Amino acid sequence: MTGPRRPLRIVRVANFVTPVSGGLRTALRHLGAGYREAGHVPVLLVPGERRSEEETDQGLVVTLPGPVLPGSGGYRLLTDRQAVAHELTRLAPDRLEVSDRTTLRWTGGWARRHGIRSVMVSHESAAGLLRAWGLPGPLAGAAADRLNGRTARAYDTVVCTTDWAAAEFRRLGVRNLARAPLGVDLATMRPPTADQRVDDRARYAEPGQALLVLCSRLSPEKHPERAVDALADLRARRLPAVLVVAGTGPLRSRLAARAARLGLPVHFLGHVGGRDALARLLGCADVVLAPGPVETFGLAAMEALACGTPVAVSRSSALPGLVGPAGVAAEDTGAGFADAVLELLARPEADRRRTARIRAEQYGWPAAVAAFLAAHAAEPVTTLGTAPPPPGHK
Repeated sequence: MTGPRRPLRIVRVANFVTPVSGGLRTALRHLGAGYREAGHVPVLLVPGERRSEEETDQGLVVTLPGPVLPGSGGYRLLTDRQAVAHELTRLAPDRLEVSDRTTLRWTGGWARRHGIRSVMVSHESAAGLLRAWGLPGPLAGAAADRLNGRTARAYDTVVCTTDWAAAEFRRLGVRNLARAPLGVDLATMRPPTADQRVDDRARYAEPGQALLVLCSRLSPEKHPERAVDALADLRARRLPAVLVVAGTGPLRSRLAARAARLGLPVHFLGHVGGRDALARLLGCADVVLAPGPVETFGLAAMEALACGTPVAVSRSSALPGLVGPAGVAAEDTGAGFADAVLELLARPEADRRRTARIRAEQYGWPAAVAAFLAAHAAEPVTTLGTAPPPPGHK
């Protein structure tokens, strides 16, 4: 008869996380909280301005100094390998989970040398990102194949959140591949009441206007300019529409200047920090736009569905398969997204909102946490106890 399973210390290392970054930050928080609820000991290691440690609902969060990536709008990177390796040794993980297959890929070798099971999470399409950064298609594909092949060899398991993201690994015959979809906070992200929707809409749109929302980091790979172009196209077609942009990033000033030059009604809110406030914004929209062509899960789009709002998504991303009948796949142009908006608005409002929520309910966080723990070979602790704190933590 076997004894109770022991808690495992799952140390997660991630780049491209800031206090105002979106999908990855949200996913890390929910996964950490889920690991903790399952009886394990999650620790998150991220870059920041200075070193710090903080106990949170997702476990211990350790911040190490890291430089800002130029032109990224504030993203920082863990570039000091010696400092990261020292921290990993101090934390003594039972499992290692990494969310950056570029600058952090070396951690797979560190884990192997120390006999620690490791997982790399692929949050994006490498080929898609390289194309978004200007590398021609054939070169981007070849470079992505080299990157993905090395990643698969460096880690025990590569986790992809969608079949779309996994395709570039399967093409290489990678065998240590696991599928683990992300989730949506269905409790916080929920449809507003009819009165709430009326009140919230009045902040941005007049009666009879179509309210569009873009919730995205305003960076080149997300192509937020397509939302502004879609608004211009819709108004040229005599549809009275307004756009609300929630998010920040290096392209904000350029987008604002373009909207002003064209005389378009665009409200730039910056980062919307409160989850309840974000839910009410997404829930009062008629359509949410997700123009990013390299999205592998698109958390903002899935949260919009949870709030009862249909989405127009890039046909080049993983989102068409995820949103299904609750959205429309758009051509990657402003006109293409305008067409998708019109198609969604032609559906009866009650039907499109009900379909959106039903679709989101297929993606709860408990199932996502279970899939990630399975990739770690970390079963939930059935007899819960108090795990020891990370070494050095007070």
